[in-house]
Amino acid sequence: MRLNDVSRHAALRALFLLGATAIASPALAQNAPTAAADEGEDDIIIVTASKQAKTLIDTPIAVSVASKATLEVAQIRDALDLQTLVPSLRVSQLQSSANTNFIIRGFGNGANNAGIEPSVGVFIDGVYRSRSAAQIGDLPSLERVEVLRGPQSTLFGKNASAGIISVVTAEPKFDFGGAAELSYGNYNAVVARAEVTGPISDTVAFSLAGNYNRRDGYVRNVTLNRDDNERNRGGVRGQLLFKPSDDFKLRLIADYDRIDEVCCSVVNIVDGPTGNAVRALGGRLISNQPLALESATNFASENKIDNFGVSAQADYKAGQFDLTFIGAYRGVRLNTNADSDFTSADIIGANRGRNAINTYTAEFRVASKFDGPINFLVGAFYFHENIDAQAALTFGRDFRGYASALSGGAYTNLEPTLRALLPGTPAGAFGGQGQGRFEDYDYKNRAISLFGTVDWELAEGLTFTAGGNYTRDTKRVTTNVVSTDVFSGLDLVRAGVNAGVPATVAANPQFNPFLGLRALQFLPPFLNFPNAVEDGRTSDSDFAYTLRLSYKMNENLNLYATHATGFKASSFNLSADSRPFASQFIPGSTAQVPAPAASPIRTALGANLPVNLTTGSRFANPEHATVYEIGIKGQWEGFAVNIAAFRQILNGFQSNVFSGTGFILANADQQSVDGLEIDSSISPTRDLRFTASLTYLNARFDRFPGGAALVNGSFSTVPLDLSGQRVAGTPEYAASLGIDYTARLSDAAKLLFHADYQHESPTQIAQGTVALKRTVDNLNTSVTLVLDNKIDISLWARNLTNQAWITTIFPGVAQAGTLSGYRNQPRTFGGLVRWRF
Repeated sequence: MRLNDVSRHAALRALFLLGATAIASPALAQNAPTAAADEGEDDIIIVTASKQAKTLIDTPIAVSVASKATLEVAQIRDALDLQTLVPSLRVSQLQSSANTNFIIRGFGNGANNAGIEPSVGVFIDGVYRSRSAAQIGDLPSLERVEVLRGPQSTLFGKNASAGIISVVTAEPKFDFGGAAELSYGNYNAVVARAEVTGPISDTVAFSLAGNYNRRDGYVRNVTLNRDDNERNRGGVRGQLLFKPSDDFKLRLIADYDRIDEVCCSVVNIVDGPTGNAVRALGGRLISNQPLALESATNFASENKIDNFGVSAQADYKAGQFDLTFIGAYRGVRLNTNADSDFTSADIIGANRGRNAINTYTAEFRVASKFDGPINFLVGAFYFHENIDAQAALTFGRDFRGYASALSGGAYTNLEPTLRALLPGTPAGAFGGQGQGRFEDYDYKNRAISLFGTVDWELAEGLTFTAGGNYTRDTKRVTTNVVSTDVFSGLDLVRAGVNAGVPATVAANPQFNPFLGLRALQFLPPFLNFPNAVEDGRTSDSDFAYTLRLSYKMNENLNLYATHATGFKASSFNLSADSRPFASQFIPGSTAQVPAPAASPIRTALGANLPVNLTTGSRFANPEHATVYEIGIKGQWEGFAVNIAAFRQILNGFQSNVFSGTGFILANADQQSVDGLEIDSSISPTRDLRFTASLTYLNARFDRFPGGAALVNGSFSTVPLDLSGQRVAGTPEYAASLGIDYTARLSDAAKLLFHADYQHESPTQIAQGTVALKRTVDNLNTSVTLVLDNKIDISLWARNLTNQAWITTIFPGVAQAGTLSGYRNQPRTFGGLVRWRF
């Protein structure tokens, strides 16, 4: 089944027309300035991907660069829009505004679970942003966005096993100037940005910027009579630049941004057998409409995020050495709540999350500038993070009736019987309103990295690069998780024994009728740690390296071959599915005969072991990445092309799969991708540029016997051997085409026309046996009138043909047999006025 609702003829026709004119350049050129660039701007692009300022052609790394002009003319209005410029990059927003996942070359995780850092590292002005809630704010004064593909551990000190997104903003200037813009679009979208910069003295400059982004929701909540999936965010950013000499400068940055919006609505893909129970309670759901722009919840979600921080960067030129120090503090305060049954029945009363994240980083590096054949860069990176993560999932007023309906009345009718059979059962009605699970995690992470690279020019144009990174990472977690769900704490095996069922068969549902109710034990007791067996600590160390040979044949062509490794440390599972490892615990009730085999946890905890406890994982072991890559970078007048062919392997990829009540965290033994990336541009004239890109990814799990996947029928997440399967969500082919044309009306006026088109081949959405596929066809356009290079007046549209597709699917929460998901954003359009001074 393919989830697209309208014909793609118009978009495909655009693809054909653009492709016919760009046949000489089968890739997107985000690496060259667009037609929006000012007259006189050359084609030299400076990037800092290698921690040193170099031209793009002199940077033998698979890197894509989106300049300020490209971002403006393409109307990149959100982190989600970046993937239209970089086909190897996928960006998805999940169950809250704070959960945005970045994936490069099919590798990436880190959203939905506070204990997991992303495999794709995000740096803003050299400062590492460790969690997605700190990565998604609107940033003013963007200078460029660099996307580095493949492991980058020898250049970046923390968790760069899959790639890097490096965002660079403009530093203050000693000439007074600035800009202001205002845009308005459908859904009453208002975006306002302003920035000003200038001198305070001959040696001190400042800049101050602010942004406001508001939009009505595009999903109608039919029960609350309001619009969901809105935008409501804004922020301020101030900078000071001290530059007493050409050899020294100090840049100070302070910023604050806030998000307070209702997001993210869920669609009902399959209305399972629980739907009738919801309707019997008088509830409503938008049934079996996977592309609906309607929802039916009984309360609006909450997404409140405060993201703030300060940083200082000092740069000093000491003879033949460049010294750099970056120190930063980042804080995130996150509060969310969602009606996670996604119906108007009050089944889930609340699903709250509250995180306080405090992150301190420091980096020091020295780069040489020798005239001879050898140069080097060495550095150290320190990371210190504390997270207080709290969550609560509670039953609503309709849960008891819902559970009774699902069990044919047994849930409530058997309550007196079970209480009599199990003396000591806590007070409180089964499924009573307010009962639930209350979680509190205290997470501490300390890491230090020592890294460096050496470039040795063996002959003219031929350079050998060797780099290394030693990382030591320690984590410590303490949990305090309590379930007040009375029914989930019942030992139904023991109840059967006490009712006269022989102990030898009491664990068999054929002989023990009470076991038929186990499916309603949604929130069983939790085994907290540290305990007598589990210390709640991990300690990892690794040496990653890079070996590269590059040959710059001439000023237009550079060839390179790279072998590199990467590393990401262990991640803790801070969710209700955090369970003891099987090696430490033998599952089963203490009442079973024969008794379960002895285990360290049973021996240590004895009668204190919670009932209904099963095995799983507390944490995932580290990821180890390896890449083999060859590449070509070419740039001539009017034409540029970059080609990379690679094999990238991740041993121990940290898979994080939603189970319906929590997240299953496990290591894939080996996941790999064979791929080809081509991006280029061609400019027949100075006013016309065609851009295009093509990415091929053959991503698969080579070995993953301990996987978990979504299966048909029950639409539940079950253990499944994924060895040999393609990685779901990663398209085999992704292509982008674009065109920029400048019509010069006079010496003081010009029109800029832009269009870009993104296509992803049919892709299975979720791992497992649910054969649901997504095809992406996305057309974006804009036209801008530029007056005196100071005033821009634009009309723009994103997803012009209003294509619809499902981005993510998952099991219905407490609704076996129901399949839920998220769909993409519909067409948006509007106008913009920008003034530069």
